[in-house]
Amino acid sequence: MTDDRPAAADADEDRPRPRGAYAKGIARRQEILDRAIEVFAARGADRTSLRAIASAVGVTHSALTHYFGSLEELLVAVYQESNAPGRQPSERLLPDATPVELMIESARTNRAVPGLVQLYSTLVSAALEEGHPAARDFATTRFSRLRADMADVVRRQQESGRMRDDVDADAVAALIVAASDGLQTQWLLDDSAPQQEALALLDRLLRPAAR
Repeated sequence: MTDDRPAAADADEDRPRPRGAYAKGIARRQEILDRAIEVFAARGADRTSLRAIASAVGVTHSALTHYFGSLEELLVAVYQESNAPGRQPSERLLPDATPVELMIESARTNRAVPGLVQLYSTLVSAALEEGHPAARDFATTRFSRLRADMADVVRRQQESGRMRDDVDADAVAALIVAASDGLQTQWLLDDSAPQQEALALLDRLLRPAAR
């Protein structure tokens, strides 16, 4: 198929967007992310929709889908934004922290944002079902990256003598992630569940025996 558009049209498309329009688009996208977590926290997973979020932000449904193709894509972006560098504890910020201590601090940070823990659990649950590619890609990528990052921290802690060295670093990393997520689910169902206490116990069990 040939393209009969005038050359001027192509030239217009090749021009960079005005800086003001680009900045406005970035600001609007950020506003959508900020309000989406509020809507999710107030309405829950079953009653959250693109139309509800669009209404809260004050944009049309079509304007919202310009930024996010589906509700699932939007919710993934909301969680990723909340866990962006600078918003979560890291080994750089807590250089002496063990992997478990990093997860404890991360859980504390997540609980401080209303609806964020519920959002994460909703995405992981959706990832287990067919027909949720955005959630599945999010969950598999996150678990793979988190296990790798935790294993690196474990190895460094083992080399420095701060963690027992008779256990496999990759297995320990998988155990820490599983314990953190499982305890988080228990906390969602019963906020009296000893989430931090159980993780602290795991941390003590992984430390070298006193000589």
